[in-house]
Parts: sequence; structure tokens; C-alpha cells
Amino acid sequence: MKLSFLGAAGEVTGSCYLVDTGEVKFLIDCGMFQGGRAADAKNRRFGFDPREIAFVLLSHAHIDHSGLIPRLVAMGFSGAVYATAPTCDLLEVMLPDSGYLQEKELDWSGDAPLYTMAQARQSLSHLLPVEYDAEVRPHASVRCRFRDAGHILGSSILEIWLGKTKLVFSGDLGQPGRPVVADPTPIEHADVLLVDSTYGNRDHKSLVQTLDELAFALNDTLASRKGNVVIPAFAVGRTQELLHLLADLQREKRLPRMNVFVDSPMALAATRITLKYARLPRLERVSFTEDVEDSKRINAVRSGAVIISASGMCEGGRIRHHLRCNISRPECAIVFVGFQAAGTLGRRIVDGEDTIRLFGESYPVRARVFTIGGLSAHADRSALLGWLGKLARPPKQTWVVHGEPLASHALRDAIRAQLGWRAEVPEAGSTTELA
Repeated sequence: MKLSFLGAAGEVTGSCYLVDTGEVKFLIDCGMFQGGRAADAKNRRFGFDPREIAFVLLSHAHIDHSGLIPRLVAMGFSGAVYATAPTCDLLEVMLPDSGYLQEKELDWSGDAPLYTMAQARQSLSHLLPVEYDAEVRPHASVRCRFRDAGHILGSSILEIWLGKTKLVFSGDLGQPGRPVVADPTPIEHADVLLVDSTYGNRDHKSLVQTLDELAFALNDTLASRKGNVVIPAFAVGRTQELLHLLADLQREKRLPRMNVFVDSPMALAATRITLKYARLPRLERVSFTEDVEDSKRINAVRSGAVIISASGMCEGGRIRHHLRCNISRPECAIVFVGFQAAGTLGRRIVDGEDTIRLFGESYPVRARVFTIGGLSAHADRSALLGWLGKLARPPKQTWVVHGEPLASHALRDAIRAQLGWRAEVPEAGSTTELA
């Protein structure tokens, strides 16, 4: 049996792993690479024949894990994509939206889109919802169970039995003790383990400290400087958690009077789906915008606005328009509340670039930039090690994935030192024999 690391190996995006048992080939995730021209080139080629893939096991709905499913189907995949019911609900919105963005990108770049809205909609017929903790048999020789990963709504840890070998894929593990989602489910046993390392080299600040930082950024910008706060946020998961936390701060009277604009049709749809499965507290003076003209009107607001928009890494979507209108204004602030992958516009802003380019024009970065890492939906170093430590015995193989090199190697070293396990960071495109 073989396992190939086709994405999210030595980087965060493009999650995709090919399992070949000799009897059947299947994928764990089929995600989109994000971050510049290099990512686009990787998205255009699969390291396998899609027609040979029997099924896909999908950990969650984020595009870096699911975004190439429409392309997979368009290139001949005919099997089922297994995912939790909330994930399927989210993909009904997210994949067509991704197709729309691919078509819009065509207008700017002139390149053929990875796939169209129509192809994205066609791929939805392959989704097969499953329940948490229920055993699924996608093939006579494969058993699988989806466990709650606590990352976003519907996110999963995958337990996969291949004969006598048990493979566990952590997916994106969430930080314990967060609103909206549950804590990650402990796993007792794995022969082969793939573990997320997004924040494998650092810990988040506590939620109390994080809320203090968020309250300061909003009060300083809105009340003292009389500007706007622009928050790039993933439409799924981060936006809903952020609304929850803003409502908590508002209830505690720790925020100034403000108007909150959630300018993302996707975020509105994701919030409606979230409310099917969870409860969100009431936030005062919040508006969701769907219409393009309503979105444009937000740009006329010069002060007192909190603008939450996608995409979370600023690679596309309406957030780029709000950055264009606010990033050169010193009274404004850009507040990052999620991970920014290497090569993305969000990462360049966080890293302190003086000037950015949007829509073919240059804009000086004069707004204050805040990075509030404690709001990440990814488990930090201590939480990752805590989750790993709950396994009853060491896996025969531990592969540290879904992290930039510094983070992945730091977590690998910590696993070796603190747990005494054998652990490795795989090379992108490499293949290993399963234990």
C-alpha cells in the first residue's frame, strides 16, 4: 500500500493525499493551492489520472481542501465524495462561488479558468453526506469514520481502516475552547498518522488576551482615529466566530458605537447554514450585503465601519475593493484574524510591504495593520501536542503535513523530543509505503 503527498506538504494549501491499496485508489481531500502564479500552475495538473480515483474522503469545506473537486470531476472522476452533512451544505455554496471567482479571474488574467460555475454545480451531485462517528464503507476493503475536528462547522478527523492498517488524517485541528464548534475529538490509535502543523512552531495568546487585542484595535481605530476597520475573514467559520466574539464584546460594553458590514454573499449563506447546526448571539447594528451596488455603497463610509469581507487571504473577492478604499488611509486599520499563506496578498501586508497592487494599480500601505493570531481556527503548538498525546501508543509512522517548513519541522522536532515518536516531514510529491 502506498501513500502519496500531493499537496499541503511543506506548505499549507492544496491539501491532497493519494492512497493506493493495490485494490483501490482514493483521495484524502482535493484542495486548491493558493498564493500566486506558482499555485495556479500546480492547480492545473494532477499527479494522477482522475478516472482511476474511486472516491474522495473530504475533511472539510475550506477551498484549500475542497477547491479542486470540480476540476477532478471535469477531468473524468465519477465516484463519490464523502463528507459530513454540514460540509456538503457549505460546498453547495462554496464550490459554485469558487467557479464564479475562477471565471472573474479570467477577465483579469486572460487564462482559462480552472473550472466554471456550471462545472462546479455539476460536481455537487458527487457529494455523499455522512454522520459523525458512523462507520462508512466506500469500498469493500476500506472502512472510514469521520470524527469532529473542531476547526469549522462540519470539519473532520478521518479514521481509515485499510485491512489491518489504520490511517488517521487529523485534517485541520481546531483550537480547544472556542465558540460555535466543539473541541477536537481524541483518537486512541493510529498505525499511520498525518497531522496538521499550521501553527506547529508557536502558541496562540489566550482568548482573554485575544479579545483585549481585538477590542483595542476597534476602539483605537473607530473612536480615537475616526477611521474604518477592514477585516479579511474566511466566509466559512471565521466570520461566524468573529460575529460571536463581537457580540460578546458588545454585550460587555467594550466596543464603541459602530456599524458592522458583512460584505460577502458567501458569508451570509454560511451563516444561515451555521444557524441550522449552532446558535449565534445577537449583534447590534450588523448588515449583510449581497447586492454589488450595496457593496459599493460601503466604500462611501469614511468612519465608524467594521467591514468583514472575503477572501480571508485577500486573494480575491470583495475584500480587495475595501482594501483599495482604506489601506492608504492612516486613520484606518486592517485587522487580520486568520492564517495568511506564503505568497498571498494578505501575507505580504502582514509582512510589512510598503506598497501593494490591486486591480493593476499601486497603493501605499498607510493604514495600521493588526495581526490577531489568537483568533485562528487552527490548533496551536500546545494544542497539537496535547491532542497527539492522547493516543494510547505511538504510531508506526507520523507524517507532519499542512504547514510551512519552519512550522512543520518545529512540530516534528517537538514530537520527537516530547513524545518520543518517530516523525517526519514529507517532501511534496513523494510516496511512501504504508506500515
